[in-house]
Amino acid sequence: MNYSTVKRFYSSGLWSLNMVKMAVRKGVITKERFREITGAVYG
Repeated sequence: MNYSTVKRFYSSGLWSLNMVKMAVRKGVITKERFREITGAVYG
């Protein structure tokens, strides 16, 4: 699992915002990458 996979899953609607947040909590992506993927501030 990496940034590209998370981005693809979120963009295609397979992942919700909460699932992307979980990727941040698990250290798969950074908070900055979260913002790039979702357009929202992590928090």
